[in-house]
Amino acid sequence: MDLILKNAMIPQGDRTVITNILVHEGKITGFCSDIHFLNADKVIDMEGKLVVPGCIDPHTHFMDPGFTHRETFATGSRSAAAGGLTTIIDMPCCSKPSVRDGESFQKKIAPIRGQAYIDYCFWGGMTGEDARNGWIDNIYPQMDEGVVAFKVYMTPSVPTFPKVSDGEMLEIFQKVAKTGMPIGVHAENYDICTFYTEKLKKEGREDGPAWAEARMALAEKVAIELIISYAEATDARVHVVHMSTKEGVKLVREAKKRGVKVTAETCPHYLMLNAQDSMSERGAFAKIAPPLRGKEDNQAHWQALADGTIDFVGTDHAPYEIATEKAAADSTIWNSFPGIPGVETMVPILVSEGLNKGRLSLSRFVEVTSKNAAIHYGIYPKKGAMEIGSDADFTVIDLDCEWEIDEKRTESMAKYNPLHGIKLKGRPVQTIVRGNMVYNYEAGGIVGEAGYGEYVKRQSIQRLDRTLKYENYEGAIKTAAPKSGRQQLEKSK
Repeated sequence: MDLILKNAMIPQGDRTVITNILVHEGKITGFCSDIHFLNADKVIDMEGKLVVPGCIDPHTHFMDPGFTHRETFATGSRSAAAGGLTTIIDMPCCSKPSVRDGESFQKKIAPIRGQAYIDYCFWGGMTGEDARNGWIDNIYPQMDEGVVAFKVYMTPSVPTFPKVSDGEMLEIFQKVAKTGMPIGVHAENYDICTFYTEKLKKEGREDGPAWAEARMALAEKVAIELIISYAEATDARVHVVHMSTKEGVKLVREAKKRGVKVTAETCPHYLMLNAQDSMSERGAFAKIAPPLRGKEDNQAHWQALADGTIDFVGTDHAPYEIATEKAAADSTIWNSFPGIPGVETMVPILVSEGLNKGRLSLSRFVEVTSKNAAIHYGIYPKKGAMEIGSDADFTVIDLDCEWEIDEKRTESMAKYNPLHGIKLKGRPVQTIVRGNMVYNYEAGGIVGEAGYGEYVKRQSIQRLDRTLKYENYEGAIKTAAPKSGRQQLEKSK
């Protein structure tokens, strides 16, 4: 063996077992209780820590190439490794050029290849301009390059990635539906957001929560209603990225019951923060799109993660430069840039506030942090699995480590985070990618090298089916999370 992970506590459904994990040439080659008869180049004693399939962030904006004053692929992937992530899936818009065809894909990947500390995939892109000009066939060269999905925006992104109108989005859905590929949609109604932004500006509102009021929950609700209707009409696989509202949860749950091909993700900030408190205190440093919502929305999202309505978690990691884009001399809540970092805090939040507090069972934790995203984006079981033949990607977790999020102590270039100051119990302490350790908390942090991370192409077209089988909401919660994840772990020991 190249590597043996000794005394690893691994998940087996909602229980755990202590075993030794065998790794050779970057792949998992076996599990055994006795390693005395084996030779290995390296043996690492896990000392009974929880070892789960390498965690995946399916939604990042690493800003490279083109906006490297905000983040580089090196700093972003270092931050991801420090957060226990072994693979990220980067969006097509926040780079120069934006990825919308085969040529722009090559221009994005070329400068990245020598930077990454962990493995990475890419989204492809489609815009309103592509639909208007008859360029939708540009999906095919992107598919040839191995992109895992296509992204569209109902509200403006960067200038090189124009939003879609309702008709343009329908045209894109009809085309992509034939490929079986997922379509991720930024679901906010443009007209509602624009009208009420201008209205509150005229009223003189400059407070942080005004941003959330202008981009009201109704703007997300009607957008999700539209994309679900389009999915039903075209048989497209639609994915609601960074869903933020309890109204969205209800719509997705009902659509899944009808058999619509709809999936959804949420973000740690929509589980933990509310607009009134966070935006009053942090202003632009808590400004994102969609905005933070209310405490009832937080609770609805935790419950939806438990019962399968929300399929997995992403960060929407989108950092900006503080001096020029978040807190410039002339900045207001309206013209500051919307986006926050997140790759370093996603897994810790889900460990501490999900698994350890009983909001997520152990099996569900594994699904929402790795397995489901890997299936949905066609990289399973290479990624997101702890099976013989899978990549030897592992996130090692100390369930008892107590610590506090500090926005200044991060591998990301962005030294701000609205989750700053939150006290957590449990954190990733080692990140292993294809059998090589790239992060070790006890050794001081990053121990890997730039350029080790590899580009991972979509392996196949896979659909993540999770149609709810429950008759009522309360029954779903009781069935999905019968007892605390921590209790299950203690019992299995």
